[in-house]
Amino acid sequence: MNDPRPLVIHVVYSFDVGGLENGIVNLINRMPPERFRHMIVALTRCVPGFCERIQRSDVTFVSLEKGAGHGIRMYPQLYRLFREHRPAIVHTRNLAALEMVVPAWAAGVPVRIHGEHGWDASDLEGVSRKFQLLRKAYSPFVSAYVALSRRIESYLTDKVGVRADRVRRICNGVDTDRFTPAGKRAEIPGSPFNDPALVVFGAVGRLQDVKDHANLIRAFGLLVRGNPDAARRARLTLVGGGPLQARLAELIQAEGLTGHVWMAGERSDVPLMNSGLDVFVLPSLAEGISNTLLEAMASGLPVIATRVGGNPELVVEGETGLLVPSANPAALADAMAALLADPARAAAFGQAGRARVCAQFSLDAMVGSYLSVYETRLRATQPGAGAAIQSRNALH
Repeated sequence: MNDPRPLVIHVVYSFDVGGLENGIVNLINRMPPERFRHMIVALTRCVPGFCERIQRSDVTFVSLEKGAGHGIRMYPQLYRLFREHRPAIVHTRNLAALEMVVPAWAAGVPVRIHGEHGWDASDLEGVSRKFQLLRKAYSPFVSAYVALSRRIESYLTDKVGVRADRVRRICNGVDTDRFTPAGKRAEIPGSPFNDPALVVFGAVGRLQDVKDHANLIRAFGLLVRGNPDAARRARLTLVGGGPLQARLAELIQAEGLTGHVWMAGERSDVPLMNSGLDVFVLPSLAEGISNTLLEAMASGLPVIATRVGGNPELVVEGETGLLVPSANPAALADAMAALLADPARAAAFGQAGRARVCAQFSLDAMVGSYLSVYETRLRATQPGAGAAIQSRNALH
């Protein structure tokens, strides 16, 4: 098919449940279909159930089933794929996919954009000299960078040495029509905590080390053991699946919290699950700009988050929620106790958070920023394609 729309190939390590991947879903679903075509290439696997979140029928998914080891062995395969499909843009995300800008460059892809969404458990503060040097080594093959937070933007310019004019900060956006305040806590089918007399704290996210759900469980144990009112009324819901599910279940039992914590598992109905919470908690060791945090704020929930990564850019301390040190169960328990004891303050946080998201973190603003990056870079490298873009946009 001779489709005149430029193709964007999004290269990720895996396409499965996660904040980075959810951002891609939001971007593609919200972007005007007449502007770009899209393909998603996972170095490992595109999970069919998650792929169903893409609402467009013209998006192609490719799973490369990468095994352990350096990705350089995949260069010939990626080179052939890029030569066959002739994308106008290859958009890689995070360090695990960064090296794929090399076969994209070799295949003649005119625009190679790399997004930095945050660090993982192996380099929580972005201090690894090895990772800084790796990013610097691949920098000549990257046309432009997208940083999801001010901290990541500074990291790229100050630590990696990327020129400031090559970096654009674009925060995640949230669908404020899909995530809305429930008014009062909703009953969730299957939840053991539907009693309106309870106060339900909750976290939504993949059960992996960097999210540090173990810290939240230990903090909740401190809360209920040290506070008779909390023991009666406070409950904790963990929404998400992942490799630590069995270990966290064992920790809940060891902390004596059976009956106080519900592991709801992986869910696709996150707006509904948010409506079943009273307070949202994000205990991460590292974050970029958290989709789940934005979604909770859009849902009108007061939030407690660790003071890491982009969280302070989202949460206004004492206005939309509380910030606590990471890996500090006592501080997290104190924050939960404070909101349990002051429901009026918690409600005010939720209202202010919703207003902040609507004003500053809309999904349309995010999509508009990505469109600007794509089209500006394409015009700069392919004048003919840029003129075609301008003409097509004038028709719509």
